[in-house]
Amino acid sequence: MNTLMSSLDLQALREEFPLLGTEARGRIITYLDSAATTQKPYAVLREMQLYYQQSNANVHRGVYKLSQKATELYEGARDILAAFIHAPTREEVIFTKGCTEAVNLVANSLNVRGETVLLSQMEHHSNIVPWQLAGAKTVPIPINDQGEIDLDAYADLLKTGPKLVGVVAISNAIGTVNPIQKMAQMAHEAGALILVDGAQALAHQSVNVQEWDVDFLAMSAHKMYGPTGTGALWGRKALFDEMPPYQGGGDMIRTVAFEGSTYADIPNKFEAGTPNIAGVVGWAAAIAWLQAHDRDAIANHEAAVHRLLRERLAEVPGLRMIGNAAHQACIQSFVMDEAHPHDIATILDQQGICVRAGHHCCQPLMMRYKVPATVRASLGVYNTEQEIDRLVHGLQRVKEVFA
Repeated sequence: MNTLMSSLDLQALREEFPLLGTEARGRIITYLDSAATTQKPYAVLREMQLYYQQSNANVHRGVYKLSQKATELYEGARDILAAFIHAPTREEVIFTKGCTEAVNLVANSLNVRGETVLLSQMEHHSNIVPWQLAGAKTVPIPINDQGEIDLDAYADLLKTGPKLVGVVAISNAIGTVNPIQKMAQMAHEAGALILVDGAQALAHQSVNVQEWDVDFLAMSAHKMYGPTGTGALWGRKALFDEMPPYQGGGDMIRTVAFEGSTYADIPNKFEAGTPNIAGVVGWAAAIAWLQAHDRDAIANHEAAVHRLLRERLAEVPGLRMIGNAAHQACIQSFVMDEAHPHDIATILDQQGICVRAGHHCCQPLMMRYKVPATVRASLGVYNTEQEIDRLVHGLQRVKEVFA
């Protein structure tokens, strides 16, 4: 019996996602891995197909009508994303292939060699390794046992004079929702810049870069019902104007000569080569799809399913949840006494249940909790109470196998 109260028509909404009706291992898929990638609604798939069928041409360079149409779609998507995150100007939105490239862009162009960069212990590897490759000294910001940033320790670390703070808005591994606005204020008071990894945030909460008062925001389309291989970096224009290009190639230049070259203004300066036009078109469609639904109703539904997930997991003997922050998104990691996370995920897979097992590209976080890996169940707008029941039933099967 469904005990969740929701203003969403879940059945109708689920029918918008073609993959959710398919089978794995002879069973209808129970998809609980949205933190890795969300499923895509027909609206996104349709717009990408229409682009290839009706508007496929390269952008910016062509004077013919088809190229102009493709350019309008591509630049229109920039307008849509800029409005979605409340960017002051559209030019501050730089399209990339994902969050990872967005962080790498800043790390390579900001000149952090020899500088200190503060990073929380819950950061994804993509917000650690790029700074190390760029020659920065990466210093961890401690978290407590619940998975929350220790703001007192953060304040002390800021006194050491870091150039930049890197922090995830929502942890992909344990679901912690970090106090970005407070952390940005503290960083700026100490003279540091702040970059936010927003990969998990855009699908689950309203993002306003002006209210947050951050300096950079890395974004990913495929975490918010859009296509893979597509992302963006928002940053302050004054910073972008001072930063050199990350890559060289077509569309990012003003003039080229063997004696030297000059560069275009933003956003072109940071968008070398032919972009993922269809991906950007699909991302715009994903944003439109989200905005066509009641965002408050989506948030309330996801919170209710997450509460139910935690309640049911707490009833499983020998199971320990990792991550218990007071403010938590719909991501839950756990371990069990009986089995390694990889074995748990394998047994669940045999029942058509899709969860992620491993370190979730967060090895420092796993070391903090003294575990080699966790099982992670991550939810989206389409998940139901029945799917939580299937997961718990699957975990009972794990216990039977290892009894």
